[in-house]
Amino acid sequence: MKYVIALDVGGTGMKAALVAQDGSVLFEARRPTGREHGPDAVVATILDFAADLAQEGRTRFGAAPLAAGVAVPGTIDEKNGIAVFSANLGWRDLPMRKLLGERLGGIPVALGHDVRSGGLAEGRVGAGQGVERFLFIALGTGIAGAIGIEGTIEAGAHGYGGEIGHVVVRPGGPQCGCGARGCLETLASASAVSRAWAGASGDPEADAAACASAVDAGDPRALAVWQDAVDALADGIVLAQSLLDPSTVIVGGGLAEAGDTLFTPLRAAVTERLTFQMPPKVVPAMLKDTAASLGAGLLAWDLLSMEVTA
Repeated sequence: MKYVIALDVGGTGMKAALVAQDGSVLFEARRPTGREHGPDAVVATILDFAADLAQEGRTRFGAAPLAAGVAVPGTIDEKNGIAVFSANLGWRDLPMRKLLGERLGGIPVALGHDVRSGGLAEGRVGAGQGVERFLFIALGTGIAGAIGIEGTIEAGAHGYGGEIGHVVVRPGGPQCGCGARGCLETLASASAVSRAWAGASGDPEADAAACASAVDAGDPRALAVWQDAVDALADGIVLAQSLLDPSTVIVGGGLAEAGDTLFTPLRAAVTERLTFQMPPKVVPAMLKDTAASLGAGLLAWDLLSMEVTA
């Protein structure tokens, strides 16, 4: 059995898989990232996890992995295999590809951005399968995106392609961690909805899931908070539609778990804002929280394909 190792490194946990060439998952595992122990400990945990996965593959299939793919958050240099910066994990200029390759006996290693990797998986085997041009939006603690074109992800000239969370939709609005004001993620991310609902409800522990439940129950305060987020997200999508003209917008991340509570008003808000633009299909992501891990595996297989044709 031929397979590759796939790793998705998150702020608190890691998701991993052994992935066959057709994208099917042969084995899955999860492990805490351990960021509370510092960046060096996180790197050690990643390398140990990858080594354990390789051993799992040898035991199950009697062969070593052909390659590995790892998806990480933050700023990355995919070409040189460098994890440039991650605020959540505390590293700078980490030679991830080199370290992982050495630990795994010199096999090829692909490095990818977590959300772009998730978008790649959604495009090839998820909600965007068969779609030539799509925009993937992940609504989590922040908001990030990926631009899909004919089965690949457009990273941009400097690796920042798809950063829809930092499109300004409310000039002069809330301060964003990037330094700007009114960025989409300050208004429509899960954390933004949680903050707004905590303030509106008077419950400091209230979160976005609780807000969605209150919306379903008809709470007018929740409806107002939710509509503000939906309106901001619709503005961001219409801006992207004008620039990129995707046929499909795939929405994933924690906030998308609200289902029709999100998608019904969001589709209506997008439609009412369009003028000359062709309306995109707005659909939920299919792969949930396994998308980035699966995408990392697809990157590894792509890397092997490039080596064969080089």
